[in-house]
Amino acid sequence: MIQVQLINDLKENVKAAKQAGKSIGFVPTMGFLHEGHMSLVKHAREENDFVIMSIFVNPAQFGPNEDLDRYPRDLERDTKMAVEAGVDLLFFPQAEEMYPQDGGITIRAGAQADVLCGASRPGHFDGVLKVVTKLFHLVEPTKVYFGQKDAQQLAIIETYVRDYNFPLEVRRVPTVREEDGLAKSSRNVFLSEKERVEAPLIQQAIQMGLEDYQKNQDAEKATLVTIQHIENGTSGNIDYVELLSYPDLTNNLSNNKSIILAVAVFFEKARLIDNLILNNKGE
Repeated sequence: MIQVQLINDLKENVKAAKQAGKSIGFVPTMGFLHEGHMSLVKHAREENDFVIMSIFVNPAQFGPNEDLDRYPRDLERDTKMAVEAGVDLLFFPQAEEMYPQDGGITIRAGAQADVLCGASRPGHFDGVLKVVTKLFHLVEPTKVYFGQKDAQQLAIIETYVRDYNFPLEVRRVPTVREEDGLAKSSRNVFLSEKERVEAPLIQQAIQMGLEDYQKNQDAEKATLVTIQHIENGTSGNIDYVELLSYPDLTNNLSNNKSIILAVAVFFEKARLIDNLILNNKGE
């Protein structure tokens, strides 16, 4: 596996892959890899000739009171996992390499960023779009892979790629879960023993809420069912429970649209998100 920290080295390897006629699958991450990331690599490996993974804890998407310094990092472990998963090139730049200058030009996420996580994290998705813009230009991927656990991020990136004609395909990969249903996340390491036992109830609550919505077609009642199950079964504090159309993330829940029931819950040292997407066929 090729390992590079510098943009120029990355570009040289991308150029060589392109000249050899290879398709490029790209998996952007913030590191502290888990099985969810490995699932992205697996899909990229199956569908492309050359797989690039980036590991970059992007400061642009963290607010002033968020956990940038606490975000878990283990590059040695991540590198070993990337090799085992079949990554061809690992790009792990420093912030100074990615953001050497600031000319004052910004990218703003649209209305999709005003709900769910974006409602309590102003500027977060602006920072996401800033880094993926740079990475997409540098890696020039044929296909890029994102997990459905970060469904709002996925929706915004899909819209951004579509509206601004990025020459790549965004591939959705289903959420990878623990045996008890908890979505894999780098932040799960911050859960206490008690919280770890409680956390799978979030997914149970989402399933109950969606089943109620399918039965009654009442968004308010479905969200209440979800809220009550989380409040009765966990010590966490709910940030949001929302039922929206997907991927436009509005309250227009017409029959021909997919919907998402999404949840965020604060535990003492971790904020967990999870969701389920129900397509217009009821699946």
